[in-house]
Amino acid sequence: MTYLTFTELILAAEEEGGSGLDLVLPERSELIAGIIAFAIVFFFVRAKVWPAMNKLVDERQRAIAGQLEDAEKTKLEAQSLLEDYRQQLANAKSEANEIVENARTQADSVRADIIAKAEAEAEEIRSKARDDAGKEKERALTEARQEVANLSIDLAEKVVGDNLDRDAQKSLVDRYLADLERMSE
Repeated sequence: MTYLTFTELILAAEEEGGSGLDLVLPERSELIAGIIAFAIVFFFVRAKVWPAMNKLVDERQRAIAGQLEDAEKTKLEAQSLLEDYRQQLANAKSEANEIVENARTQADSVRADIIAKAEAEAEEIRSKARDDAGKEKERALTEARQEVANLSIDLAEKVVGDNLDRDAQKSLVDRYLADLERMSE
């Protein structure tokens, strides 16, 4: 089976004496039957299929429009939630910073209080130690005076050989020791 090209067909029709137009156009009876068949199919399609197709296209357009609206609503809700989350995160960070700052302030305050109390207690202990040392010094000095006075009187009695008036001698020794203290200061 050989296939002829369009040019070969036209050349063959010219050789037979035709104009070549009869190759393209069918015969008149076939043409009328084809037009009538086309008209019937066209009107059937126009009456039955076309409305159904329009209905399907309209439904599809409404469905797509609804999906687009839903998608837009979902997008807006997502953006709103994202903004809310960002705001909550910012608030949480702000609160955390505030809590940390309050904790630092409280820690500094507690530290300052503890240091002040410790210094006060240390000063109290130093003051008490000074008082105790002063009292102990006074007691030791009093004991030493008494001991010196007693030894001086005992020594004087041994040297003189008689009993001396203890109270008079003691006051004499106390005056002498007081004079010595004033001189040493």
